[in-house]
Amino acid sequence: MSYTVYVPRDSAALALGADAVADAILSEAQRRAVDVRIVRNGSRGMFWLEPLVEVETAQGRIAYGPIEPDAVAALFDASFLEGGDHPRAHGLTADLPYLSRQERLTFARIGITDPLSLEDYVAHEGYAGLRKALGMDGREIVELITASGLRGRGGAGFPTGIKWKTVLEAAAPTRYIVCNADEGDSGTFSDRMVMEDDPFMLIEGMTIAGLAVGATEGYVYIRSEYPYAVETLKAAIMVARDRGYLGGDILGSGKAFDIEVRKAAGSYVCGEETAMLESLEGRRGIVRAKPPLPALAGLFGQPSVINNVISLATVPLILARGAEFYRDFGMGRSRGTLPLQLAGNIRQGGLVEKAFGVTLRELIETFGGGTASGRPVRAVQVGGPLGAYLPATSLDVEVDYEALAAVGGSLGHGGIVVFDDTVDMVRQARFAMEFCALESCGKCTPCRIGSVRGVEVIDDIIAGRAVEQRIELLRDLCGTMVDGSLCAMGGMTPYPVLSALDHFAEDFSVPTADKAVG
Repeated sequence: MSYTVYVPRDSAALALGADAVADAILSEAQRRAVDVRIVRNGSRGMFWLEPLVEVETAQGRIAYGPIEPDAVAALFDASFLEGGDHPRAHGLTADLPYLSRQERLTFARIGITDPLSLEDYVAHEGYAGLRKALGMDGREIVELITASGLRGRGGAGFPTGIKWKTVLEAAAPTRYIVCNADEGDSGTFSDRMVMEDDPFMLIEGMTIAGLAVGATEGYVYIRSEYPYAVETLKAAIMVARDRGYLGGDILGSGKAFDIEVRKAAGSYVCGEETAMLESLEGRRGIVRAKPPLPALAGLFGQPSVINNVISLATVPLILARGAEFYRDFGMGRSRGTLPLQLAGNIRQGGLVEKAFGVTLRELIETFGGGTASGRPVRAVQVGGPLGAYLPATSLDVEVDYEALAAVGGSLGHGGIVVFDDTVDMVRQARFAMEFCALESCGKCTPCRIGSVRGVEVIDDIIAGRAVEQRIELLRDLCGTMVDGSLCAMGGMTPYPVLSALDHFAEDFSVPTADKAVG
């Protein structure tokens, strides 16, 4: 009898020893003369359980985790290959509340399939969307995406269908699809998971986008800190090309599309679309003034669709199941689902895909299990390092573009970083200014100089020097950065600073010896 065991190949699992666990399972099976087949699947997104080992049984997959290599022999002793009991056993994976309470649409395959098996991908609804798209003209595809209500998942929330329509209608001999995979927000990892754990989904989404707007070339700009994602996506592209899903004659349709991977320059500001275009074209990554919009004059001066990974990865499902299916999830103008990423001081960090409308409290308390320290939540930063710090009194706000904006927040890329009641918010405000000072491209004065002056002013506050006057000066400086910066980098850096001033004023007004400038 042969047994199938799943051990993730996602970089989060690898960092925690997944390769060694897989080797230990094979070694122990050989020693006991048991036939075991190891499948390297993606991560389920429950990082506190990694490396998560799953065993295929007649009832479904049984989960064991976290598993260290030296625990493998005990797993065999406990008959884990038949789903036997063990202190690290969690029962059927699909029944775990963390997973069963989610609405996984975009992440439906992740953790289930072998990321580089095209057969596995097709067996789980993969390429159903592309096959449908091949029977449609570009305008029909764009109308379907528009009707789904999909908005850009990179942070701006701009309607994807309208962006595609602009590119489709632009008069130009060449158009491009550009995938922004420069995922640099602190506490975010959903793009990385797609590229490592379900790369064909992104390839299919980009191909459909190409068919929609008449582009035959696409570029994926991946942050250099993701070497495993680069390697996995390149391998998947080669497989897709060899099997006729990319190239000059996609599945015999006579339509062409291909993808090239470019490694990013290691700069946060290259996540801004025009700085990314500069970098892709071989220049220093600094922002461009708008207009013209990239949809009309983007990569190499041609009309370009620029979407982030999650936006493009969502497209195949919408094509396969229809606009109405996707639009039925969500609330208000925020339709569909969003992969949310729980990080910071939280007991159960990981990925949660839910329809818009879930509250921060449900995410942090029900899915995340509260803080890792066991102390009360004091602040939550939603939307990366440029997102506002929300107080614990805002935990019942719904995750929705408009609802978060109404309380001074932003959804960004769906990163949620949790802080307990020991956090010093004046230092968090200083971190925001220091981050901008380090990462600014330097093109505009409010961002380049304002962030440096911001650090100096906050240092004065921490040292207790003329605190009231410095706070007034800091607010004035933030206003200048918001109004005068060229892009979101300088324009949004004040948001976490101002939110810290507004919601945690007591941390700015009590100079203490232990707040010495670091």
